[in-house]
Formats: sequence, C-alpha cells, structure tokens
Amino acid sequence: MQSGLADFIEQRAESIIEQAIEFAKSIEVDTPLDHVTLRDHLPEIIQAIVSDLRTAQTRAEEIAKSEGNAPMPAEHSRSAAATHALHRAHSGFSISSLVAEYRAMRASVLRAWAADTPGQPEATREIARFNEAIDEAIAESVSHYADEVERWRSIFLGVLGHDLRTPLTSIMMTAEQIAGMAGDAALDKAAQRLIRSGESMNLLLDKLLVYNRSQFGIGFQVQKEHVDLAHACRDEIDQLKTAMPAARIEFEAPDALHGMFDAGSIREAMANLVVNARKYGTDGGVIRVVLREHDDGVEICVANAGRPIPRETLELMFEPLRRGGLSGGELEQASLGLGLFIVSQIVKAHAGTIHAASDEGTTTFILRLPRGLPR
Repeated sequence: MQSGLADFIEQRAESIIEQAIEFAKSIEVDTPLDHVTLRDHLPEIIQAIVSDLRTAQTRAEEIAKSEGNAPMPAEHSRSAAATHALHRAHSGFSISSLVAEYRAMRASVLRAWAADTPGQPEATREIARFNEAIDEAIAESVSHYADEVERWRSIFLGVLGHDLRTPLTSIMMTAEQIAGMAGDAALDKAAQRLIRSGESMNLLLDKLLVYNRSQFGIGFQVQKEHVDLAHACRDEIDQLKTAMPAARIEFEAPDALHGMFDAGSIREAMANLVVNARKYGTDGGVIRVVLREHDDGVEICVANAGRPIPRETLELMFEPLRRGGLSGGELEQASLGLGLFIVSQIVKAHAGTIHAASDEGTTTFILRLPRGLPR
C-alpha cells in the first residue's frame, strides 16, 4: 500500500527521533539518561509505524484499532513499543511521562507533515492512519509498563516477606525465653503479648506469600488426603470460640463427612470467614456456620447479620488488597485486605466455587467443594 506519510516519516526518521530524544531529556528522573539510552527502541517504533501505514487494512480492522481492540503481539514476539515501555519503567519514567513521549512524537510529525502537504485531501486520511498507529503503540507500551510495575511490586513484597522472617523468628524466640524465665507475673504477661503479636505478624507474612504466589501464577498449594471434614471443622470452631469468647458462633454439621480435602487449608478458609463476620457483622449477632453434603460434594455456609453489602462491592470482595466489609476502625486498619482473597484461592485449589450474597440484613458466604472420592 502506497503511503506518502510513511515515506515522509521514513525520510525524516532521524530528525523525528532526535526531537523525541530532546523531549525525553526534559523528563526528570532520579538518574539522568545519556543519549544512547534515551534513543532506546525509538527507531524500531518509528519503523513499526511506517510498516503499519503501508499495510492495507479492512474497515473492520480500522474500527477494531480505533476501539483499542487490535490484536496484541504474542509474548515471544514482543513489540518495540512493549520493550520501550519496559526500559522506561526500569529507568524511572512514570507512565504519564511514557505517554507524553508519544504525544510529543505525534505532534512533531503532524506539524512537519502539515507544513509539507498544505491543502491535500489525501493527507487527512493518512493522518488518521498515523494516529491509529501511534495509539496502538501507546496501548502496547502502557500495558507492558503496567505489567512490569506489578511484577516488581510482587517481587518487592516477596523479598520483604522473606527478609522479615529472620528477625521476627529471633524476636519470638527471645520472647519465649523471657516468658520461660519470668518470675514476675507482669513480665510474663508482657512476654506472652509479644509472642501473640509475633504470631499475628507471621500470619500476615503467610498471607503475603499466598498473594505473591497467585501474582506469579503459582496459586495456592494444597495436599489432599482422606479426612473427616466435619471433625476438622468442628475442632476449628472450638478453637475460634476459645479465641473469640464474645462471639456467638453456632455450628451445624453431620457427625462425619468424609472426602479428599486439605483439611488445614479449609479450616483456614472457614476461620477467615468467621473472623470476617465478627469484624463486619452486627455486634453481638449470631455467626451461623453450616457444613453439609451438596450433590457430589460438600457445602460450607457462613452467615451473619449486618448492614447489606452493595452488589458492586460483593463482586470485588475476593480481589486482593480489598477489605471484606463496610465498617472502619482499628480491626480494619490492621488488615491487609487479603483474607477473602486467600479464601477464594483455597477454594480454587480444591476446584470448588465460592459465592457471596447479602440481602434482608444477612450476609452469607457459600463454599462448594468436590469430595474427590471414587464412585
């Protein structure tokens, strides 16, 4: 396909690139970048735009591109725009600065093209194609930039969680030693409080580990074995009643309910839901937990009275770093917002489903898990 604008850009590629570099130099970053580093993949981006302008496209393809639905390149064939975004992310550019680079490039090309082709009708159509090509490059860059930022955020959290384990273990061991040696009741009480705080921090680090594994596509790991789930859940409820004596927890289950489960992780999921109900439910209200058979699997329901939760909030409750209720206070501020996310990961690892409903003053979480027993 013939394109006067493509020929124009190709002939003036070096000038366009130099103008883009001069603009990039004006962007403040922690460590100023040299000319070669700023040049980066700009020549390849220009060439990709030229190739796009010379490629015939159907009306449907034109509409798809204008709506941001153009097919993205496969991971193994990462585009120049995508690579440029990763480089800029590592160089300290903000996403706004990245987009500003493209805007400056677009403006410099259009100014020169308008001066070179005054009053030519064909120029308008080619400008539209050029804008589409620039927008496509921006979309690819922004997508890969965001992915890279998220990847490094996950790496940071993983390293942070790992590095906190050693000093935390040392603190807990010292606190246990003090508690064992304490002859004074007040000192022993303080040491026990320190131990409990350390255990809470350990739980937070465990939650960060689950979150990080999911971000890297690893998922929650479970070890299924033949267990009596009713016995395991009943034991967990007893522990929750001991830990939360003021909570009114009612538990209903058959005498026995056998299946292939990771009992420890299911207990954790159920405990998270009960603790969530205590945090956000009506003060003094009953938290009702029911375990029963359901079709070929099992069903665990945790219900509590409280203010209705809007549908749009329910749909987001299992997203990471979101909190599971409407109330505030110290309990909510101390939370990472990973409890319900971890519940969903445990259910997913068991090939089950989880559903939340909130109406008529009652919020209910329903877990359904396959039993995994041979027929």
